[in-house]
Amino acid sequence: MCGIIGVSNHKEASKIVFLGLYALQHRGEEAAGIVSFDGKDIHVVKNPGLVDDALDEKAIEELKGKVAIGHCRYSTTGSSNVKNIQPLLVTHRNIPIAVAHNGNLTNTEELYQKLEEEGSIFQTTMDSEIIVHLLAKTQNGDLKEWFINVLSQLKGAFSLVLLVGDTVVGARDPYGFRPLCLGKKDDGYILASESCALDLTQAEFVREIEPGEIIFIKGNKIESCHLPTSAKHKAHCIFELIYFARPDSNIFGENVYYVRKRLGAQLAKEHPVDADFVMAIPDSGNYAALGYAEESKLPFEVGFIRNHYIGRTFIQPSQFLRDFRVKVKLNAISEVLKGKRVIVVEDSIVRGTTSRNRIQELRRAGAKEIHMRISCPPIISPCFYGIDFPSKSELIAANKSVEEIAKFIQVDSLEYLSLEGMLSVVKNSPDFCHACFSGNYPVEIPKNASKYVLEGRILK
Repeated sequence: MCGIIGVSNHKEASKIVFLGLYALQHRGEEAAGIVSFDGKDIHVVKNPGLVDDALDEKAIEELKGKVAIGHCRYSTTGSSNVKNIQPLLVTHRNIPIAVAHNGNLTNTEELYQKLEEEGSIFQTTMDSEIIVHLLAKTQNGDLKEWFINVLSQLKGAFSLVLLVGDTVVGARDPYGFRPLCLGKKDDGYILASESCALDLTQAEFVREIEPGEIIFIKGNKIESCHLPTSAKHKAHCIFELIYFARPDSNIFGENVYYVRKRLGAQLAKEHPVDADFVMAIPDSGNYAALGYAEESKLPFEVGFIRNHYIGRTFIQPSQFLRDFRVKVKLNAISEVLKGKRVIVVEDSIVRGTTSRNRIQELRRAGAKEIHMRISCPPIISPCFYGIDFPSKSELIAANKSVEEIAKFIQVDSLEYLSLEGMLSVVKNSPDFCHACFSGNYPVEIPKNASKYVLEGRILK
């Protein structure tokens, strides 16, 4: 999962991208980068870390030009290292090309092998680099035909923002797995993963980029076309609505905040419990907990205080960092919890270790009973489309029953929202991918499912 943004025809393009990446920080905390073009020279800055650490104001001042694109990274293909920081930048036939990619390709190994046999030399271990090599090897007379030819060869999930000279290009795969929207600011345009990036930059939301659409922005002119390989149906990632997207964003035609409240309300209908109050695991569980409390007519209390200087624990690249951040991130309020029967609402359980640690904190704070309610179904299958769910062996719900999970995380009761209940609260439910809950993959999954599939091919 990553955040991507592009700006065209604005004198402060790189500054707008910088602000937009702040708004998209929740989508990737490992690294950030910006590439700009002033009509003559290409400018780039990218470093590991959060946006504020990777991109300082002095560096942004050097990013001249009226077009710029940016990326904040959460690695789902390739290691977390400097060579894999995006945007990926090359020069082809004296034209600078920069790529920012959100999603995972599923035919990575097949395309990599083909390109390598044809003489391509890869510098990174990201599937995103494949796009660059395909662009370099494809006839590029007409911009639309060029991109249609290249993107038609890709399978899987991709939302893209590219800089091709003074043109900004945006694209979504035919299934529309990952979000991408269009905004307008002054005489310029913005492409961004989520609408919250438009809000921060005071841009006007125009529309979402359609699945299978390629949009070309040069100056203040926009053209678009569609890939000829249309999907049988859409496959928007429902986990974006459950966890990943910011609650103030509108994606897939829905407001994230209200979807999460409806998930909580449906959870209360399916799994009520007699308790003193409802609380959330902050922050992503807050909104489902509000919905649960309203539907069950129970008080909503704050049982955990979050340290906001700690990032999202789920997207940390190692278990050690996840465990550390879990301990530092939340602190239980014993005066609120002591002697109480508590309903704890959480958005999901992946490995179970984080939930177990949090429940232990609540026990130490004096909670009498702890009833956990999860606002999505059990995650039983890995994701191959851009969310770093681990292998099936690491997914607790793929290997334990609900009762066994409840025993492991040490709660008095545990219930999940049903698949049918989850889908009932979103518009156009057939348009969503729920493979992580159902095992039904809309696009054929790769034979080698490792995120490090290309690591062995690159000389260290």
